Amino acid sequence: MTAAPHKILLLEDDPNLGSLLREHLSMREFEVVLCTDGEEGLRVFNTGKFDLCLVDIMMPKMDGFTFTSEIRKSDRSIPIIFLTAKSLQEDKIEGFKIGCDDYITKPFNTEELFLRIHAVLKRSKGIDDMLATQSCFKIGSYSFDYSRQILESSRNKINLTPRESELLRLLCIHKGRTMEREKALREIWGNTSYFSGRSMDVFISRLRKYFKDDEKIEIMGIHGKGFRLIAD
Repeated sequence: MTAAPHKILLLEDDPNLGSLLREHLSMREFEVVLCTDGEEGLRVFNTGKFDLCLVDIMMPKMDGFTFTSEIRKSDRSIPIIFLTAKSLQEDKIEGFKIGCDDYITKPFNTEELFLRIHAVLKRSKGIDDMLATQSCFKIGSYSFDYSRQILESSRNKINLTPRESELLRLLCIHKGRTMEREKALREIWGNTSYFSGRSMDVFISRLRKYFKDDEKIEIMGIHGKGFRLIAD
């Protein structure tokens, strides 16, 4: 039996680019729903089931940042890739803070887009070869289920994004030891660039906030080397 195609929600206000991307993605056996503004996109997202969102930032009625913020209130796991003409590092960092999983700047090569989509989908399904087989971890008063992307304590339950789950699992695998910064960047981000490094710092900050209620849990920064998860 042939597997069902991945379903993508594409938000792009340029009708020519939107139609072109939908056509190219359909040729690669993706099922694509195209919306031309953020409000329409939010309505469609809330009435359907998607595997990934491709989101233009500069859109009428509701921009991509706002759309993503709204999505993350109810769904922290669906992969989101920003498509944007903006190239400032501040905008990219803001995108990752809000909850996107990747970022591609226009104009871009469609082959690069396909590769990024496949990489993000692979990570979101938890089938990266670099990860060990263990998927459940005990972290102080929290339990972490990587396969379900859930971090949970008796008082709190957090649905993690795919990249948060990857980073936390790598920290758990190295628990009590230093997780090398460059190794984590290569395995999760695919490169060791300045921008990827800043992105990882954002995700580390998020994870630290999730553990703020347990003072026995610490994600230490090891200067010049990486990070270390300390927990009972």
